[in-house]
Amino acid sequence: MLTKRQRTFVPALILIALAIILPPLFAQDSTPEPLLQQIETVTPKTEAIDSTKTDNLETNAKNSITKTSKDGKELSAHELMQRELKKKKKPKTKSDIIKGMIYNVLGGLGIFLLGMKFMSEGIQTVAGPSLKKLIKAITDNRFMACGVGVLVTMLVQSSSVTTVMAVGFVNSTIMELNQAIGVILGANIGTTVTGWILVLKIGKLGLPMIGIAAFVYLFSKKEIFKYIAYAIIGIGMVFFGLELMKNGFKPMQGFEEFSIWFKKFDASTYAGVLSCAMVGCILTVIVQSSSATLGITIALTAVGVIEFETAAALVLGENIGTTITAFLASLNSNSNAKKAAYFHVAFNIFGVIWITAIFPYYIELIRSVMINFHNITDLNSLVADSEGDMIRGHTKVAIAYVHTIFNVTNVLLFLPFTGIAAKLLNKYVPDKTAKTKAKDGEYLTQLNFQMHDSAFAAIEQSSFEVHKMRDKTREMFDDLEKFLTKKKKDKFAARIFTREDTLDTVQAEITKFLTEVLSGTLSLEQTEQAKKQLLLADEYESVSDYVMQVLKYYMRLDEHGLSLSEDQKSEIASIHVMLLSFFDKVHASQEDLEVLHTEAMQLNSEVTLAIKALRNKHLDRIATEKMPPLLSTSYNDIINGYRKIKNILVHVLETRSGSSAEK
Repeated sequence: MLTKRQRTFVPALILIALAIILPPLFAQDSTPEPLLQQIETVTPKTEAIDSTKTDNLETNAKNSITKTSKDGKELSAHELMQRELKKKKKPKTKSDIIKGMIYNVLGGLGIFLLGMKFMSEGIQTVAGPSLKKLIKAITDNRFMACGVGVLVTMLVQSSSVTTVMAVGFVNSTIMELNQAIGVILGANIGTTVTGWILVLKIGKLGLPMIGIAAFVYLFSKKEIFKYIAYAIIGIGMVFFGLELMKNGFKPMQGFEEFSIWFKKFDASTYAGVLSCAMVGCILTVIVQSSSATLGITIALTAVGVIEFETAAALVLGENIGTTITAFLASLNSNSNAKKAAYFHVAFNIFGVIWITAIFPYYIELIRSVMINFHNITDLNSLVADSEGDMIRGHTKVAIAYVHTIFNVTNVLLFLPFTGIAAKLLNKYVPDKTAKTKAKDGEYLTQLNFQMHDSAFAAIEQSSFEVHKMRDKTREMFDDLEKFLTKKKKDKFAARIFTREDTLDTVQAEITKFLTEVLSGTLSLEQTEQAKKQLLLADEYESVSDYVMQVLKYYMRLDEHGLSLSEDQKSEIASIHVMLLSFFDKVHASQEDLEVLHTEAMQLNSEVTLAIKALRNKHLDRIATEKMPPLLSTSYNDIINGYRKIKNILVHVLETRSGSSAEK
């Protein structure tokens, strides 16, 4: 999906495209005669009328000596021939060709990126439950974690989404650092599948795929078919966008200026390899999609604008550029998330450094693979396609091999040392978690707003945060009890106020987070989960408000030098215990939610009856005993506070079970 940051980079991307296309065109002062020659070179299939066609026109004209025009005027044979000639297309000027190139390349890139978004969202929506099971299957086994990374990336078709997900899960403590490292390694292998998808020679089938899938998406009533069609629309857009980019780059073959310009990116020397890798890295940072830059590289190579060796160096740099997404996602995260992002950057940089050091040998390895498995000896040779244009039809496969062998080799080299990498990161990256763990304010930073590219992962993270809100709320009950029974009352009162303030902010942040998630593409099940989490976050915040309010009633009595009698304290303590039991019952883990609802509602009835009994008992007490008005109202306020908490917990129960208290 295109994030706010990616949308910010779109103008920059347009400027870069113009910077690539325009400078070589205006590098020399052109005169009318050379310009005409260039036009003839670029458009070998010129629209000029040959003598045979002219003779035919003259013959046809003579056979029809006169012809009546629309206004009733009779046309001579000569006038008729001149009119027919004017109907023929005029030769394209240089500016027309440039416009066509810009429109095709930018339009193709936009369609490609949007297609990647649709494909990823559609697959994630369909495979959401499976992805959740895969994430939960991760253990400390590095091979298992790597395998999960491969499968998740193959499904979501984005290594950036997988790595951002890993960083977010580490930030939320859902995943350990060594597990995240394994997932990141697997993501590097899984992303190579995209390269092989782009190799498929079905570019011209992109539009039919979009059309057929669009009808299924619009008219299908079953949700799963709709989102499968949504993913197929994305795949069709990817191929159609790639075809547009390839057609946009084709006219570059006829411009000598472009050849001179792109020859500056020559990978025949080590410095040239590094410069090409740097260009690939920068372009990927701007687009924030290694798949898009891989598509651009394939298109440029296919039409013969750049050599295969240059394309290979660009692909290496793209592997570094793709790390920027996870790195940015870690900036506002805790140290463990930063460690996971740092590993991702270091892993890819190290891999590129050692491959570029042996780049000529690596290229020879790719050549050997192409000779032995595809019988291709010259990777830079041009052949005519079905339309007569000269292209390199086999370089797609070679580039896919470059991408795949690089990533698989690096993962195999690093995988045995994931434990050592985790230890080094723990040693040299400052761990601020221990210093701030007691501060509830730090709890807020664990929602990662970069995870919107993966709806199921975002909902999983917000669910974890809502559960932490539940635990914090439960702890407030314990603090209230300690305030009443322990000596250091101020300490527990301060803790309740701090936690209540924290939960207010957390609830606001979860609401903002889930609101943005709900604006994306979600299945019906995911939408319901997000709505439930919004409701639960609001209910827990309300419970914390009333716990704090009960505390204030006690503090008001202390300020006026008043105190509840032992009987009153004992009565309220009994309600407190019953309410805690009800809280725990509402949140009990049970597969049959209907049974849970029935049992919890029975306990709710018992709490309700107990509260009514205490209120009646208090009315009898004040009828026979003299009691300060403030003491009497405070007792009632405390009892009413517990009653309101109980009612909110009933709402929590309804949200969890999907039932109604009126049943």
